[in-house]
Amino acid sequence: MLTQSDMMADTIRRHRPLIVLLGPTATGKSAVGVQVAQRYNTEILTADSRQVYRGMDIGTDKPSVQERQGIVHRLIDLVDPDEPYNAGRYQRDALDEIDRVIRAGRLPLVVGGTGLYIRTLIRGICEAPAADADIRLELMALVATQGREGLYAELVRVDPVTASRLHPNDESKVIRALEVYRLAGCSLASLHARHQLQAAAFPTLLIGLQRPKEHLHRRIEARIDWQLAHGMVEETRALLARGYSRALGSMKGLGYRHLAAQFAGEYDAIEMVRQFKQDTRQYAKRQMTWFRKEPGITWLMIDAQESTSQTADRVVELIEQFMASLGTRRAQPAS
Repeated sequence: MLTQSDMMADTIRRHRPLIVLLGPTATGKSAVGVQVAQRYNTEILTADSRQVYRGMDIGTDKPSVQERQGIVHRLIDLVDPDEPYNAGRYQRDALDEIDRVIRAGRLPLVVGGTGLYIRTLIRGICEAPAADADIRLELMALVATQGREGLYAELVRVDPVTASRLHPNDESKVIRALEVYRLAGCSLASLHARHQLQAAAFPTLLIGLQRPKEHLHRRIEARIDWQLAHGMVEETRALLARGYSRALGSMKGLGYRHLAAQFAGEYDAIEMVRQFKQDTRQYAKRQMTWFRKEPGITWLMIDAQESTSQTADRVVELIEQFMASLGTRRAQPAS
């Protein structure tokens, strides 16, 4: 006679559902994800573009062994800080892990805040045209004659939506957006919009966690204070001492770039902390801007009084409703 666990495993293998828990930094996704994973006896598949780097633990807010509470975390510590890693590689790695979890009859649970990784996992890579050397030379000539301001003004003219998402000094991304426009005959923003409408590869439940802005900002600042007091300064020094340049993409992450600038004498510790907190608040805002443009997310607002366990209860309820909507027996979580 089949047990509830057997029936749930069969449901997962047949329907291949995917649960994604997302949201901006410092909302408490990791802690909630651990409790949800415990209730379904599954693993956590991380979607974080910084946690893929080995040796970058405190600054990327990787959960400690104690915080993981026995739950296996995958898709972290994949590469060294000087090794390239991108959304396409993440998609391949994540799909392998999802297939493995499903074959084992367990519910795949993705937890993270890197919107591009999550979008790529669910909908694949946006098929933008390949780079064109001649067009890039033309655009570099535009920079030489009109500066980055002229280059950015051209993007504002042809693709104002993408321009609004980019900093005028982000020369490489501005050039890429203009290159796509000239090659495809349409804006990068329109390509992304069509890409968002593509069907997901799995029946997918997207659950977003958010907090009131003032509460989130307090959590961000408290976490940064904790990181700086519990080894992030030493971690950054050690990375630099091992030869990892501050010019690396990995070392440009929040906190690492601020500490490296302080070490180089560009500003003092007080200014470092101020900029670190300010840039992290702005990053959380950009994450929410990204996620609000993603279709199909069910948002849960968490107030300051709500416990992690209570939030996990709400997430489990949504998962149960989702599994029932697939026309299956309800996926009773482990007791």
